[in-house]
Amino acid sequence: MKLIIGNKAYSSWSLRGWLACKQSGLPFEEVVVPMYDADWEKRRSGDEFAPSSGKVPILWDGDAVVWDSLAIVDYLADKVGRERFWPEDNAARAMARSMAAEMHSSFAALRRKHSMNVRQVFPASTPDDDVLLELQRVMEIWAQARARFGGGGDFLFGQFGAADIMFAPLVTRIVTYQLPIARFAAGYMQAMFEHPFMQDWIAAAQEEEWVLEQFEQPVPATA
Repeated sequence: MKLIIGNKAYSSWSLRGWLACKQSGLPFEEVVVPMYDADWEKRRSGDEFAPSSGKVPILWDGDAVVWDSLAIVDYLADKVGRERFWPEDNAARAMARSMAAEMHSSFAALRRKHSMNVRQVFPASTPDDDVLLELQRVMEIWAQARARFGGGGDFLFGQFGAADIMFAPLVTRIVTYQLPIARFAAGYMQAMFEHPFMQDWIAAAQEEEWVLEQFEQPVPATA
């Protein structure tokens, strides 16, 4: 397998795809493509990027290609068994899938106004109202998952899995921008940052040479 990803400091979708590959336990080649450099547009038009219209992450497995992070989770779960990604209990699995899908399709204000940058911690400021509403929703579903199904470990459904993978970039955003969270969430976030896969990703991001100024400001541009 070969996984093509963007800059580890900034690419939230790449983080999800990479965590999914690591969680699968399968060997894979990692190809990091610097986003928005002089060759970015030319590179995106190449054959390897064609199925995704130039977006990352994109996973190649022989002739099979998967270019969406949640689809990558599902594809890998088919290969190695769903229990590596999803809870065994039917009710827990239903909730985990719903949360993963909601993270995949929602929280536009958080994404737009607080871009991922795992190398920075910006001064705290009062988030916009739409961001606060989305954070409240995140805290609600995290609390429900932990209360109902999190007793077997430190993650949303006890053991690290697909739901945690989908929320991982949001966890980094909360830290980068010092966004307000419920008290219970601190323990979950600590477990996320201490997970070996997250530690490896953050360490690699620190070693990257590329700097994208549009993501290096406390209040990212919303355009």
